[in-house]
Amino acid sequence: MTRLSLRQRLLMGVTLFSMFFGAGNLIFPPFTGYRAGSDAVPAFLGLISTAVLFPVLGIIATARAGGMDGLCRKVHPQFSKWFTLVIYLCIGPLLAIPRTASMAFSMMSFATAPAQSISLGPISAQQILAVVFSVVFFAASRFFAQRPSHLKDILGKILTPILLLLVLVLFSAGMVLLPAETGAPQPPYADAPFAAGFVEGYNTMDALAAMVFGILISVNIQDFGLQEEKQLRRETGISGLLAGGVLILVYGMLAVLGARASAVLPEASDGSVVLSGLCSLFFGNVGAALLAAIFLVACFNVCTGLLSSCASYFSKEFPRLSFMAWLNVFTVSGCVISVFGLGFILQISVPILTLIYPVALTIIVLNLFPFAFLEKPWVHRISVIAAFAYSVISML
Repeated sequence: MTRLSLRQRLLMGVTLFSMFFGAGNLIFPPFTGYRAGSDAVPAFLGLISTAVLFPVLGIIATARAGGMDGLCRKVHPQFSKWFTLVIYLCIGPLLAIPRTASMAFSMMSFATAPAQSISLGPISAQQILAVVFSVVFFAASRFFAQRPSHLKDILGKILTPILLLLVLVLFSAGMVLLPAETGAPQPPYADAPFAAGFVEGYNTMDALAAMVFGILISVNIQDFGLQEEKQLRRETGISGLLAGGVLILVYGMLAVLGARASAVLPEASDGSVVLSGLCSLFFGNVGAALLAAIFLVACFNVCTGLLSSCASYFSKEFPRLSFMAWLNVFTVSGCVISVFGLGFILQISVPILTLIYPVALTIIVLNLFPFAFLEKPWVHRISVIAAFAYSVISML
């Protein structure tokens, strides 16, 4: 076998999309449309530049380099080792993995609202529900993540179609029930809609995830019988392009909903408020359940992919523990951290991600172009130092 069939490629593209499309990806597009209003088109183009283009380029660059080690080695072998480790820790067990459960639980308001006023001594029923939810959520994610080569069958064939159907139901309702007119653009979209959308897309942090998911997609492609390294890299890049196409389609539907919502909803503080307001407007009390289902499936897909990716990487780099042992470690740690709540996780994640994200983007770009001078280690070192300096300055 030298290449995948069209059906297999579509399956891999949808599987990769499901790993990218988490709760943050649900929130940012409608909020961009909501704030941009009549300037939603240029704002959306800016959004997909950083929310879709950079992650796709990350998948392609990682595939061409043969993994994150190949991406970072030109800087220095030790830098490659430690930066890769930091990326996996941040996008995995310390931040992104526990955030999936916390964000999913925060949207389960239809189930938890009645319990918010109940207190059982020093522990509220809300806290108990959070613990129970996290345990069940991570137990289910671990069950599906323990077979990395089967993720295409679980995410690509079952869960992602459910997610896309739910989003399509919401979009269809919006096209029927919402007026076509939009509100006036809000700052900063009123002055520079493309630039504002560009910055908003930066917040998805999917370029970091792209550097992690490359290995997992390659494993799933190998399960089809494709073993040649050159063909694996090619098919991984094609999967990235297909996933990007689906992301643009779904982001477009959500951005249109947000733009139309700007004319009917009062001021919203974030994308989750926009979506919850639309769901209540369209479906009443059932809307909360629909929105919770969308967030639950999206977060579950991402958590499963991250658990499998991180366990695969750590079992290869630190083989004293097996894949299943690392999977258990990350499942338990993610569950424990998630109980502290979404606010705590976001509070510690923002400064860490602000430091490493520009460095990651720089490494991706340097590995995309086949120019001879970009192969020189000193170019990579100077570029990475400059990117890190920019990160530090931006935090001051």
